[in-house]
Parts: sequence; structure tokens; C-alpha cells
Amino acid sequence: MGPRRTPGISASWGRDHLPSVTLAICQLRDALVGEQEGDDLQRDSLKMLAIVLVAILTLSQQRLPAATVTVGGPFTLSASDGTTVSDATYRGKWLLVFFGYTFCPNICPTTLLEVADALRRLDPDASELQPLFISIDPDRDTPDVMAAYTRSFDPRIVGLTGTAAQIASVAKEYGAYYARHRTGSGADDYVMDHGTYLYLMDPNGQFVRGFDADTQGAVIADKLREMMARLP
Repeated sequence: MGPRRTPGISASWGRDHLPSVTLAICQLRDALVGEQEGDDLQRDSLKMLAIVLVAILTLSQQRLPAATVTVGGPFTLSASDGTTVSDATYRGKWLLVFFGYTFCPNICPTTLLEVADALRRLDPDASELQPLFISIDPDRDTPDVMAAYTRSFDPRIVGLTGTAAQIASVAKEYGAYYARHRTGSGADDYVMDHGTYLYLMDPNGQFVRGFDADTQGAVIADKLREMMARLP
């Protein structure tokens, strides 16, 4: 997810074509000046073409504003120990953020196993990283449930939950997809469909890159070391 630019005439186009556009304008100017008499229609056509070329030259030298996509943002959630935390709580730490739920049959446990493996491989630099597992099923994932679940993988992984509105808000900040699908008439007869993306945030809370959920812990650890070394 990187910056997206509005399509149009770019500044590089202007630099590449500036000599030819300028030459065309000069030739048109000479033709207009030298034409004291002649066909009015032809002279008007030349004037119009000159105006168009000047407009193209002007646009080609302007860099159009970039439309950027922001990943991550403010949130307020409940940690597995019952305390209220926010994005500011973890400022100064690298974050590895994953959205899932404890009833997840395969993707979530597999991903958290790789995160735990990455933590082991990162030692002693693992102290600079805080993995966050954010529940998208707050009705069932209470703080106690989250604590037991994340502890089974690695006690350094922090499980976060909250109200339905809080979860919706943080998911929107990260662009994380999730949806509930009913499987029966009972209160717990449902499964959650969700995105499978790990978000890496730097100590300033800025998005750095993402990992697919099936990325091996060794790869995550290597990339994290590389990113940590780049930060002054």
C-alpha cells in the first residue's frame, strides 16, 4: 500500500518533452509574425494551436498532488489484562498488528505461531517489537479469553478487544476487512470472515509494510531486523 498518484500529465513528461513543445511554440510564433497577409482562417487556426501548446507546456511542468492512502491510526481498546490502551500506549515500539478471533479454525493460530517464531528469532531485539492480536469477535473474545489464547502462543503477544464500535473503528483505520456469517440459529452459531494481513508499524505509528498471513517466522524476523537497522 503505497501512495497512489492521480493520473494525468506528470512532471517527468514535461521534462522529457519540454524541448520539442518549446520548439513548436517558437515555430508557430514565427509563422504568425511572418504572416502579414493571408487566409484569416489559417491564421486563427495557428493561434488556437499555439494556445493549446502553451497550455500543454504549463500543465506538463506542474506536479499533480499525490493522493496517499493512510494505514493505521488512533484507537482505544481493552488489553487482555483488563487495562484500557490506545495507539499512544505503544508509541516507541515496532508493532506487528493482526486482526482475527480466538474461534478461528486455522488462519489465526497458524499466523500467531509464525509471529511467536519471529519473536524467538529476534531475541534480544524482540524487546523492540510488540505484536498485537486484535479481535474482530468482541462478543466472544473477552479480555480473559484473549489472555489465555495469546499466552498459548507467546506471552509477549498482546490480545486486544473492545466494544463492537471500537473494533469497527480500529478496523477502519487499518483498512481491515471482517464480516460475520451465520451458520445456525444459536447465539454462537456463526463464523467470522476476515482479512489475513499482518501490518508492520514503526515506532512513530507509521505503516511500513505488510506480510501475508502465511509468511514464515524466519522471513518476518529477517525483514524486521532490516527495518530496525534502517531507523536512525
